[in-house]
Amino acid sequence: MPPDYEYAPLRLPPGTDRVSAQVELTIRAEYGGWELARVRLYADGTRKVVLRRRRRPEGAPALAT
Repeated sequence: MPPDYEYAPLRLPPGTDRVSAQVELTIRAEYGGWELARVRLYADGTRKVVLRRRRRPEGAPALAT
C-alpha cells in the first residue's frame, strides 16, 4: 500500500522576506493542494520547506501547474 501523502521540498533563498514566502506558500496551497509539513530556517536566512498533500486515487485528474 502506498503512503498516504506525497511530499515536495522547496528552498526559499536568503533575503526572501516573510510576506514573499507567505505568498509563495499560499499559491501552492490554493492551486496545488499542498499543506505545510515542515519549515527550517537556517542562520544564513535560507528556508527549507517541506510541503505535503494527500495522494490522489489512481485515475483522478491532476490540477495543471
